[in-house]
Amino acid sequence: MADTSAPGSLDIAEQVTRVLRAIEESQKFVAEQKKLMAEAAKLERDRALAPWQIGLAGMAAGAAFFGAGAAFVKLLGS
Repeated sequence: MADTSAPGSLDIAEQVTRVLRAIEESQKFVAEQKKLMAEAAKLERDRALAPWQIGLAGMAAGAAFFGAGAAFVKLLGS
């Protein structure tokens, strides 16, 4: 009796191992998909905020040039 049940139990163990391996691969794939989706969302946010960043940087540069000009005029006026 032990000889007849041994091949079946090995076959079932092999099938269980295959199923567990398939589940693990699926979980890895889902994790990779989530990571790629988060990265895509971050890039989309960065793309949406880029015009605002350029505008604020331009305003800061303009303020710096205005301050430098005012300091230069004050220096020459004294």
